[in-house]
Amino acid sequence: MAATVVCSSSNVEVVCESGPVTSETRTPVCVLGAGLIGGSLLRAAVAAGYEVWGYNRSAAGALAARADGFDVIDDLPAVLKRAADTDALIVVAVPMPAVDHLLADIAAFAPHCALTDVVSVKAPVAELVRRHGLAGRYVGGHPMAGTSESGWSATDSTLFRGAVWAVGVDRGTHPDPWTRVVRLALDCGSAVVPVVAADHDRAVARISHLPHVLAEALAVVGAAGGELSLGLAAGSFRDGTRVAATAPDLVRAICEPNATALLEVLDETLTVLGTARDSLRANGTLGQLIDAGHDGRADYETVRRWEITDIEAGDHDWLERLHDAGLRGGIITRLP
Repeated sequence: MAATVVCSSSNVEVVCESGPVTSETRTPVCVLGAGLIGGSLLRAAVAAGYEVWGYNRSAAGALAARADGFDVIDDLPAVLKRAADTDALIVVAVPMPAVDHLLADIAAFAPHCALTDVVSVKAPVAELVRRHGLAGRYVGGHPMAGTSESGWSATDSTLFRGAVWAVGVDRGTHPDPWTRVVRLALDCGSAVVPVVAADHDRAVARISHLPHVLAEALAVVGAAGGELSLGLAAGSFRDGTRVAATAPDLVRAICEPNATALLEVLDETLTVLGTARDSLRANGTLGQLIDAGHDGRADYETVRRWEITDIEAGDHDWLERLHDAGLRGGIITRLP
């Protein structure tokens, strides 16, 4: 029977089905990195019935995962040789600065395995994949889920339930690895958004990376007010600075590789704030900022997605058609 879970994508509940559960559809999965996202993926895939093992650079992190009953070690060549022997789907789940090193080892020990990642920026990863000669089996991925915590202790098998998972449909993507990645995302409880790398990076600059920068700035300004300001701080300050609790090195690894797109939206944001500042100085009002911001939040609350049901991997122009559908709000919730 089909593996079924209810996913809430924005404000729409849809049934995500990965198709019949068989050894053929559930390919083995090798997760490289057992932090919040990689470790949660490892937990979720095990819960969904996959054969899963992993690598973690920190011996202590690997030991913590094993203590919880998961097959994680700190011997990267051994992990990759096992992946090569079993034709596993390899998932790169480390911060961007560590990706190049891992890809070099993948090229050496498991160059023919299907490959994906969960890094928060896509074009720089794709470029490194090309440099290492791994593009033929690569499909970019990015689950839009997370918390301000990190490490194995923060992992959660339900982290991806109801989330959307960006999956690449860039030119040259092959149907087999793409289908493996989509099936894994669905089995973890997510709905899939097909997207090309450049569009993804511009979008996440607005809705993920910019919020990190603004949260840091708000935290700096709030703390500068001293004990009185922090003592009076309540929900709006707490919610607005939530992601500022993320480890600084991780925030840098998330945001800085997307510098070009982030600079564009920072300039746009500064223009918006500058206009509001000038209006407040000139006539005591914030101008159009408040109404426009309220409308933007309402758009987020009421966005509606639709299910892509008429495009299959390998169809004529399937990549272009999925790209277009993703831009128009389409999601994938099941595979044939």
